[in-house]
Amino acid sequence: QVQLVESGGGLVQAGDSLRLSCTTSGRTFDNYSVGWFRQTPGKEREFVAAKNWSTKRTVYSDSVKGRFTISRDSAGNTVYLGMTSLKSEDTAVYYCAAASSFIPTMNSDDFNYWGQGTQVTVSS
Repeated sequence: QVQLVESGGGLVQAGDSLRLSCTTSGRTFDNYSVGWFRQTPGKEREFVAAKNWSTKRTVYSDSVKGRFTISRDSAGNTVYLGMTSLKSEDTAVYYCAAASSFIPTMNSDDFNYWGQGTQVTVSS
């Protein structure tokens, strides 16, 4: 069982930057693809970014490409989502997820493990 804990959410202003963290305990993300998704009330969960560090394959949604960066720490057990030039439409609950796959996908159904989510609110 892979347990994921997100942190780093908060209230920021449009144009600000924020970094979310996703930490797993007792293991590293070496054998997983890690993704970030977000969801607002009444809408389906939306793909944001995903990466596998073994294959170096990275995928971003068009809405965040160039503004968000997925990365990880040297120990391999924390994945970050760096967010810059935040917009009001980036407001959502952000979830990290892990998939037992070397190919990161945009499909939430491919991810087996999920964190509890962290709220990001961007005021305009």
